[in-house]
Amino acid sequence: MAKQTSHKIAPPPVALVIGVGPRRGLGVALARRFASEGLKTIIVARNAKRLARHEEALRAEGLDVVAFTADATEDGAVASAFDFAQAQGRLSLVVFNVGANRAAAARDTSPEDFEGLWRQNAFAGFLVGREAALRLAALGGGALLFTGATASLRARTPFLAFASAKAALRAVAQALAREFAPKGVHVAHVVIDGVIDGDYAKANFPDFYQARGANGRLKPEAIAAAYWGLYQQERSAWTHELDLRPFNEIF
Repeated sequence: MAKQTSHKIAPPPVALVIGVGPRRGLGVALARRFASEGLKTIIVARNAKRLARHEEALRAEGLDVVAFTADATEDGAVASAFDFAQAQGRLSLVVFNVGANRAAAARDTSPEDFEGLWRQNAFAGFLVGREAALRLAALGGGALLFTGATASLRARTPFLAFASAKAALRAVAQALAREFAPKGVHVAHVVIDGVIDGDYAKANFPDFYQARGANGRLKPEAIAAAYWGLYQQERSAWTHELDLRPFNEIF
């Protein structure tokens, strides 16, 4: 009688998307793309009710998406989100997509507003980035992607606080790339140079949103395709910084 051999089933690759906002937005588009490509996808945000709706809607599409509620500005919560993700399979892809913005001239920017935007954009990026880089390096590699903005490169009024926070996030990404790329972790920073065609900009900056017109806004699905391309890159030719903008955007 032939001896039976047991074969271990490899754990599924896991994507962790931290920062999932409105239904029509980049976070949901990223989750949809990653899950449609076969990654078990964990979506993370602070708003538990909205997150649950996203999970239900994406699972109704036949996608393997699971929600986990956490505040990315809290170290313990970030670690818990990663623990949860790693319990689902092999962590392979992490996206920091937390974004908070507020238009205000310098005289109208309070210390609390400045610090708040810094915590949500830069400090949270540090917490998530450090945790991701350490864990991915221990696993032998993976991808860590950060969502940036035009303000990551250029500070303009009335976005003093936002620009300083996004510039700091870019520095976090650069430092992590230099430290962890040799350990197999692909760290990339994506500059979204324009307005995303989603619910956030439409609700918070309606005049600017309308002024751009349908051809002047970035489609969330198109951005998600670029993120997927970064994840698939062969390590001999990694992109660290990628800027995305509509074809008619002046730069």
